[in-house]
Parts: sequence; structure tokens; C-alpha cells
Amino acid sequence: MFRKILIANRGEIACRVIDTAHKLGIRCVAVFSEADANARHVRMADEAYLLGPAPSKDSYLRADKIIAIAKQSGAEAIHPGYGFLSENEDFAKACEAAGVVFIGPPVGAITAMGSKSAAKEIMAKAGVPLVPGYHGDDQSDALLSKESARIGYPQLLKAAYGGGGKGMRVVWKAEEFTDALASARREAKAGFGNDKMLIERYLTKPRHVEIQVFADNHGNAVYLAERDCSIQRRHQKVIEEAPAPNFSSEQRKAMGEAAVKAAKAIDYRGAGTVEFLFDEDGSFYFMEMNTRLQVEHPVTEMITGQDLVKWQLLVAAGEKLPLAQHDIQLDGHAIEVRVYAEDPDNDFLPQTGKLTYLRQPEANRHVRVDTGVVENDEVSPFYDPMIAKLIVWDESRDRAIARMLRALDDYRIAGVTTNLGFLTSLTEHPAFKAAELDTNFINKHQQSLFAPANKEDNQALVLATLFLLEKQKAPQTSCNNFSPWQFSHGWRVNETPTVDICLQHGDSSSTLKVQQQQQHYVVDVAGQQLCCLAELNGDELSAVLGDHRTKVRISQYQDTISVFIKHQRYDFIYQTEVATDVEGSEHAGSLTAPMNGTIVAVMAKAGSTVKAGDTLVIMEAMKMEYSIKAPKDGVVNEVFYSAGDLVKDGAELVDFSPEEA
Repeated sequence: MFRKILIANRGEIACRVIDTAHKLGIRCVAVFSEADANARHVRMADEAYLLGPAPSKDSYLRADKIIAIAKQSGAEAIHPGYGFLSENEDFAKACEAAGVVFIGPPVGAITAMGSKSAAKEIMAKAGVPLVPGYHGDDQSDALLSKESARIGYPQLLKAAYGGGGKGMRVVWKAEEFTDALASARREAKAGFGNDKMLIERYLTKPRHVEIQVFADNHGNAVYLAERDCSIQRRHQKVIEEAPAPNFSSEQRKAMGEAAVKAAKAIDYRGAGTVEFLFDEDGSFYFMEMNTRLQVEHPVTEMITGQDLVKWQLLVAAGEKLPLAQHDIQLDGHAIEVRVYAEDPDNDFLPQTGKLTYLRQPEANRHVRVDTGVVENDEVSPFYDPMIAKLIVWDESRDRAIARMLRALDDYRIAGVTTNLGFLTSLTEHPAFKAAELDTNFINKHQQSLFAPANKEDNQALVLATLFLLEKQKAPQTSCNNFSPWQFSHGWRVNETPTVDICLQHGDSSSTLKVQQQQQHYVVDVAGQQLCCLAELNGDELSAVLGDHRTKVRISQYQDTISVFIKHQRYDFIYQTEVATDVEGSEHAGSLTAPMNGTIVAVMAKAGSTVKAGDTLVIMEAMKMEYSIKAPKDGVVNEVFYSAGDLVKDGAELVDFSPEEA
């Protein structure tokens, strides 16, 4: 076994690898960018080295620096994690040339599966079923358009060297093909350095079912059951579970054996995932093979009782697989959700910022949290905005769902917008509970998943007010007195103590009048008086609101109060004065950048007349493209940036005048 390894990655996967390596007595070397100098994986490692500036191309994609650090530190092997250089054949070759073990498959296997089109040709020869499509080398617009018409619609345009939903577009009709091809090519070129595309028929109700495979250097290969990853947005997985629901042992055996056949066809070694589209009639088709550990590998670990990173290290060290196929047993059901800094109500726009408050569910045999962040860490615009993976296990799927819902309620984050509420809506959705799954699940149930929440604004307002009152109490004395002198406004001597608390929630402000009685508060909210009791213990507020007793968590960062009621978070700005709206802003007609990013294309010119919905500017942020569209019919007065320009969050991109009614 290795004595020291280097982890060529960051975030939760780097922490995950370090955890297992340390259990095996292996010392770990971390690498980091300037943005990650104080990251959790750096603190966990035995030693760490700076790679360079924050952008991936200057740090985590610098293969030469990573290998030099491995040699300098005495690391015998490099674990690439997933993403970055994990499926880069040149990096694997360079490791081999430098005499450093690459903890992954052979170079030939990466090469074979690195191109989705070449992979499909290999799978066809190996007898693995394929979806009809075009995977050829001729990438001319004319031929691709011709093949598109031959294959029929709907169809999927895919970056041949892509992954993670990048460089992928669904084309529903012929008229959409040209624009979709151009956009997918741009995204593929920016994300993977190669804009080769493939086209395949798009199944309208498929499930995404994948098989975890493992192979060693001694001719052994096994499959460790399957995972259902059908719940996706933008072709990126949101919920994964194992085993796949409504999936028979016969189907598991057939798909598992096909996956092993695929691995043997390329002389595979180590951990790999063979992904299939599983159709309504029980047929399945090869989609792609990921030559690395998957983000969702924990659900397989939870139902098999195996540590897949340990398996990777053993195989890379030349040992045999720990188990034969007949030794692999399945127990219970596991579900994983990906906790992201993103805004589901704004087309899942990635968010950046400081994690001012972070409380995770308690880890135990039923609940696991894989994360690379701690409280006060920054979610950077330079990398994927995943905060953590939340994984639960129980004896049945129904119990696992109940376990997940409780864990989501116990997960509390402030400082950035997250998808925790959306994950709860998904998990408790009747169709998900009934295992009515397909890759179009979110779009199909969009109306119910994104229905306006029944937010208890008034209750949250009162709780935030009580929090402020309790927090501003004088230090307790033997008489346990309340001192009105702790407030700089509102109280009147010789009168019933009364104070006005002004809180801003979104675009609206509310002023609550509070009277201090002997043992309680009387809060005037929405024209009604509510008798309240409160006790603050750390971040836990116990309160009685009229005849309702409740207990919630509340955090404060600077002037922002965050109240957590079940899976909902309510943010209030504590104001000393009521904010007033400013009308007639000179930039009322401007269109701004939703976040830090790069302009990739400018579609409109100054002076041009546009229609509502026309794309004016295309920008790229966090590896995804975003289109800035005209909100109404009107005229573009000026475009302030050109392709290639960097822009900051909130920067004015276009000066736009809507057409007068």
C-alpha cells in the first residue's frame, strides 16, 4: 500500500479521499489555489502546496505543477477525484512518465471513453445496446444538419468530450437546430477545449440508471448494483438513489453484466460508472462511461457496506478486488441530494458569498454529510457551487425518504441562497414518493414544485423581533430584570415600555410595535396584538406566540437576521430607519449581470430594435451559459461590454428602452 498520496482536487471529494486514506495510514498531500488557501481539504491534509491563482486553468488544471509537487513531496500516487484532470488522458500519461501512480484507469481506457462518439463505436462492437444517433468525425454544419433530420426529433446534442450537462442541448424541432448547435459548441469549447458534437435520439420518458463497476489488474471485474439518477436539472443530477426503485433482480443482472462487458472491452481498471437510459418497456441503452469515481458513489457505499475509495487505493496498489460478484450483497435503500448554492426560483442561477451560518444534520449510521466547507467559508465564483452531499440510509425506500426529509429540516445555511427548500419539495412530492421517475421529472412537475410557498411571514417577523429583544437584554442579575436602557430608541420613561422594531424582508418593510409587560411581550403585527414569551439559548429561540409554542433556530450576521422554520429560511434586515423607495433611477432601463462572469457573445447592436425574449448578451459563469434577454419590445441604446470581457455581479450590460405602449 502507498505511504503518501497527493489529491489533485478540492472541496468535498478531496476531503472524502483524505478521510479514507488516513484510515489506511496513508499520508496526504493537498494542493490549493489562492482562493482555497484556508479550505477544509487543506486543513485536513498532512501537508499542502499552492498551485496558483483562483481560475482552474491557473491552478487545478496545471498538470505540470501537480506532478512536480507530487515528486517534490514524495507522493507515490495521485488521486484525481472527479472533474478537473480526473478523465484527462494526457495527465494520466504524464503521471506514468514521471513514475507516479495514477489512481484511475489505464490511459487507453480514458482515451477510449473520453470521446462519447468513439465510446459508442466500441460499445457497438462489444454488443452493448445503443440509442440511434450520429457519432462521426465529420463535424460540418451541413452534415450535422442532415444527420439531425435523419435521426428525428426530439434529439439531444451532446459535447463528445463533455460531461456534467455542459455542452448539451435538447432540440425539439428542426428550426431550433442551428442556434442550439452554436450554443452547445461554444459551451463545449469553453468547458472542455473541444467542440466536437454528437447527436442521438432523445427518449421522452427515460430513466437514468447507472452501474458502478470495478476492475483490477488480475482480470477480475464486478458490478456493485445500480443507481437511479433520473431527477435532474439542466442534465445535472439532483437526487440519486440506490438501488433503483421498480427495478427487478433480472434487470439488475442484465444491466450489470452489460456494464462489466463494457469495462472489459477497454481493459478497464479501478472505479468506473456505465450510464444507461432505461426506457419504459424495460429496454436499456448505453449512454456513456465515466472513467472515475462519481459524485453519487456514497449511495452505493451505503447499500453495499463498502468503501469505494479504499477499493480504488487497493486496486491502484496492485491488489485484487476485495470481493467477487457473488459476495456483493445489498442492504436497505440510500438516497443522496446535492446541496447547492443556487437559486431554484431564478432558473437555478449559481450563488456566491459567505456561509455566515452553517448547521448540518447530525451524522450517524443513517445520515452522512460529505462536504468541503465549514461556517464562514466563501462559495467562490471560480468553482462548482456545491456545498455538500447529504446521504441517508434506511431499511426501505419509504423510510429513507422520511429520513431525508428530517435531515433536510435539520440542514440550515445562511449567507447564500441554497436549494434546500427545493430539495424538500422534490423529496416530499407524491410522484417521487411513488417512484414515478424519468429525466423530465422537474419540468413535468414544475407547477407544483415551484408553487409559491405558504410562507409564514408574520410568524417569522415576530420570531425575528423576539430574537432581537432577547439578544438585547441586559446581562442577567439576581432579580432577572429587563433593562429598557439597552435600546437606543423607542422606550419612554414612566410609560409602558414600548419599542418599534423595523425589519425589511425582500422589497417590503414592516414595523412591529412591542410592549414590555411583566413577564411577556405584546407584539402588534398586521393590526393584531399577540401575547408572546421568549427564551434565547445560543441560536435556539423557544417562543410562545399566543396559544402556539414553537422552537426555531435563528442566526444573525451583521444586520441580517435569518429565521429557520422547517426547511424555509426568512431573511430580515434590521433597520433603524424605514427604507424608502427611490423612483426615477437613471438606470431603470438597464440590464445587469446576474453574477460574476465572462461575456461570450454580444447578439445586439446599439440602436437595434428587438422583440421581447430576444437574446441581447450571452455570458458564462460557473461553467454554464446565461442569456440576457430583452424584457419587452424596445430599442437597445448601448451595449457596454464585448465578447471576452469580465463582468462583476450587478454590472450594467445593456442600456435598454422599452417600447411605449
